[in-house]
Amino acid sequence: MSAGLVPVSRRPEWVNPALLILLTLVPAIAGTMRLAELASGAAVTEANARFFAAPLPVVVHVLVVIPYGILGALQFAPGFRRRHRTWHRNAGKALLVLGLVAALTGLWMTLSYPWPAGDGVALYVERLVFGPLMLFSLVRAALAIPRREFVSHGEWMTRAYAIGLGAGTQVLTHLPWFLLVGKPGETARGVLMGAGWVINVVFAEWLIRRQREEARRARTDCPVRSESPALPGGSLRPNAWPNTPGRG
Repeated sequence: MSAGLVPVSRRPEWVNPALLILLTLVPAIAGTMRLAELASGAAVTEANARFFAAPLPVVVHVLVVIPYGILGALQFAPGFRRRHRTWHRNAGKALLVLGLVAALTGLWMTLSYPWPAGDGVALYVERLVFGPLMLFSLVRAALAIPRREFVSHGEWMTRAYAIGLGAGTQVLTHLPWFLLVGKPGETARGVLMGAGWVINVVFAEWLIRRQREEARRARTDCPVRSESPALPGGSLRPNAWPNTPGRG
């Protein structure tokens, strides 16, 4: 398929990765501060006692989610991926490992740490829903690779990244409440945290469906030529799918 027929966004391609990295900034800073607190032997308080009692899951979680957020954001730059295909493949492998560890340590903390003040049943259930969903998405993405189903791989990686980026969106869902109401209670916190995950998942599904529609229109406008055959499983070559991770 001619590159000129691939739908091209008018927005500079660095904007989307930059916005995604910006979304990870506050959680990354908070996580770094948590590591510094543990490393410096800060005073133990009610808010951090669980981390001092069992630091391993939180330390590993912070160390993997920061590179996961940055590497994942760069996968949304299609031109960069096409120019650096080896980097793209290696980064994709790293994202699978980082994402799996992030999801597993997140569940580890959910199941082993006592609930801090402000958490409740609703948030506990949400974490037990979205954590396994992220794991499921990453496993589906990994299983698609040996079958050369690169489109499916990219879609499942997008879903996993959306869930993993929930902490960034949760900052945005909490901010208006803090400014207008104050510190949220258990119910409000559960709603605001859940909203962050739901917003990301809905956006990811919208993005995936938009890309499917763009690819369908591109195939209609320019049928695949014999020199660009479909891959096993009916998927087009990855460079026909420029805008989601794993495509191109």
